[in-house]
Amino acid sequence: MGIRLGELVERFGGELIGDPATEVVGIAPLTDAGVSHISFLSNSKFRAQAGQSRAAALILSPHDADLVGQTYAGARIVTKNPYAYFARAAQYFEALTAFVPPAGVHPTAFVDDTAQVDPTAHIGPKAVVEAGAVIGAHAVIGAGCYVGREAVVGERTQFFANVTFHARCVIGARGILHSGAVIGTDGFGFANEGGVYIKIPQTGRVVIGDDVDIGANTTVDRGALADTVIEDGVKLDNQIQIGHNCHIGAHTAMAGCVGVAGSAKIGKYCTFGGAAMVLGHLTIGDHVHISSGSMVSRSITEPGQYTGFYPLAKNSDWEKSAAIVRNLPTMREKVRALEKTIKTNTNQEDES
Repeated sequence: MGIRLGELVERFGGELIGDPATEVVGIAPLTDAGVSHISFLSNSKFRAQAGQSRAAALILSPHDADLVGQTYAGARIVTKNPYAYFARAAQYFEALTAFVPPAGVHPTAFVDDTAQVDPTAHIGPKAVVEAGAVIGAHAVIGAGCYVGREAVVGERTQFFANVTFHARCVIGARGILHSGAVIGTDGFGFANEGGVYIKIPQTGRVVIGDDVDIGANTTVDRGALADTVIEDGVKLDNQIQIGHNCHIGAHTAMAGCVGVAGSAKIGKYCTFGGAAMVLGHLTIGDHVHISSGSMVSRSITEPGQYTGFYPLAKNSDWEKSAAIVRNLPTMREKVRALEKTIKTNTNQEDES
């Protein structure tokens, strides 16, 4: 099964240079694409590879189209954002052969009599849907998943195998939760009295918007009193921790192993590199980008790129630098004393 280039451009836009009747059956990398594939160029440093590609067609930017066309004989689809165009085309080809789980409840699943499951939804083997839960149209609850009491799952949202979605949590339409994700666990809330910890009941929810992707083994804690909120379009990678009462703004993306402590408020269109950390009760504005491995220890109100880690070095060099850093307070006092002495001596010379 394939698609003509003319139909592809009608569907996704762009300018076609070449034969609209050319048919492609899939998408592939520049080096692997064959005569029935379409490929893409999103990084100009790979122009030489693109020029030698055997692909039937290339998706590329106006900046690269003419230069690549000097050596490349196939068709070209010219668009401002080749990578986004590739993503949409890849979705199309994937949908041609994707397995669609059948509607209905598997015989080994348990669905409480008071739960509302749309007839078009799929409830997989050994899944559990508790009392009062609502499962929307064409939703997919995979094998071994748990949907707690009064939880709500929106239309066309998919839970892969072994997702846990606790009581009263809500997710909107077209969401994806990958295996091992746990939504709505208790937040880390304890009061200390005489060295003994007293648990604070976590009675809030997790409320997730539309078009949210959450990776494998990522955990999102429910709020203590108010809700933990993840707005529309947020993308969370694998093994991320979102603490209780956090608020993640729309279309923010976080790479693997990011940790966000409780009650942090993060704006829209932010990005966080892998293993970045955010302390609790901070506010981060819109369009803030945090580099991998950075520790955010203060609120950020101005958009931009922020980095907070010590550069990698040989261990012996790092130990020397660490020793210098430890001595900085003493060195500062010595410099201040030296400046004071110089100033005093200068004043005495001027008076004389």
